[in-house]
Amino acid sequence: MLERILATIDRYRMFSEGQLIGVAVSGGADSVCLLHVLLDLAARWHLALHVLHVNHALRGEESRQDAESVAALAARLGLPCTLRDAPVTAHADNLEQAARKLRLAFFRETIARGAVDRVALGHTRSDQAETVLFRFLRGSGAAGLAAIRPVTADSLVRPLIGIDREEARAWLGERKIPWREDSTNASLEFARNRIRHHLLPQLAREWNPAITETLSQTADWALAEEDWWRTEIDRLAAEHLSQADGGVLLRTEALASLPLAAARRLVRRAMEQAKGDLRAIDFGHVARVLHLAGGAEGGWAQAPGLDICRSFNWIRFAPPADDTPYRLPITAPATVRVPGTDLAISLELIEKPETSPTGESVYNDVVGCLDWNRLSGALELRNWQPGDRYQPQGASGEEKVTDLFQEARIPLWKRAQWPIICDGSGIVWSRRFGSAASCAAAPGCSVILRVEEVTAA
Repeated sequence: MLERILATIDRYRMFSEGQLIGVAVSGGADSVCLLHVLLDLAARWHLALHVLHVNHALRGEESRQDAESVAALAARLGLPCTLRDAPVTAHADNLEQAARKLRLAFFRETIARGAVDRVALGHTRSDQAETVLFRFLRGSGAAGLAAIRPVTADSLVRPLIGIDREEARAWLGERKIPWREDSTNASLEFARNRIRHHLLPQLAREWNPAITETLSQTADWALAEEDWWRTEIDRLAAEHLSQADGGVLLRTEALASLPLAAARRLVRRAMEQAKGDLRAIDFGHVARVLHLAGGAEGGWAQAPGLDICRSFNWIRFAPPADDTPYRLPITAPATVRVPGTDLAISLELIEKPETSPTGESVYNDVVGCLDWNRLSGALELRNWQPGDRYQPQGASGEEKVTDLFQEARIPLWKRAQWPIICDGSGIVWSRRFGSAASCAAAPGCSVILRVEEVTAA
């Protein structure tokens, strides 16, 4: 067994000469086996070992005894030991997931502050098989089937990933090395335990006696595939994905030019960049994006933690935005932030202007100039609304703002919070489209209201 573990360590280059290795020890058979195996092998790389234990206090006195047992084991072996109390309380995730997050956060923190170079975890081939089956049943693709990685980018390593759980227990038994049993491992409340105690044994009896090895090989195959795809999608993402407008943008023709497999993965990468992870993203979400991209018109799609919008030839992936309608009374002079954006509207009164504002008000799509004396009633800043129409300066007649959006190719995701200024009679100014003809400043007007788009402070 040691030779097989050594082969796994060498294959994945888990350790380098003289490293300090944190060993995650829960007190159970797998982690106790890991610790003793690394003690036997440490001299090959001149490794120093440091025991790490996290107490989630999920089992009361039993959890406390686990921590004491691990501390005592480290002391007997002459190894330093760090115990971390990280109780799992009410959490959005299930208890297993919440506990796992806390453990990983502790391990990464320990690595980040230089206390250890890497952290070794006690996952076995049995854990790998259970994870592959669990993810397959939940509809994971090849990325999910890669399951438990032998080595991660954040310096976690799993030397036992090539041996079965029962092999580890047998090895401990031969050496009369004790371990502690976690009572929750027998509970069928957890899906993983139902897979471990019922589904996998049934598959081994009725379908494939080597099911654990088969599933582990599936993970190995998927991992190699994913490593190749990661390099390819890194290249495609650099070419086709851009950060803009508060999200990630992708051109529809880029997707259309790619093989389906690459297009799916590029969409997943865009989702990951916009959301920060791929949790709860499944095949159906990706399929809906591809359907949206292949259609003739714009539209929307939803995925957990994401708003996805197709407008013209672009698809935008972004966290859900606050598109609450707004109506803000405004006075001049002032600078007013446009809700839900990084834009502000600056209002400035200019008395007895010495130069004509005409060129500025007609041709500049950032600055507009209104004749203050032709405005009626209180001014209001609000978002664009369906049905809005007005006659911009220089236009031959009234136009729908939606038509102006189309002509200017303003994407759908920019329109909801689009700022409009109204007086008592209607629209007097719109972002990009400028002043209304009825109140635009002309040569000779005595007071100009200068309206400018600026970046919000």
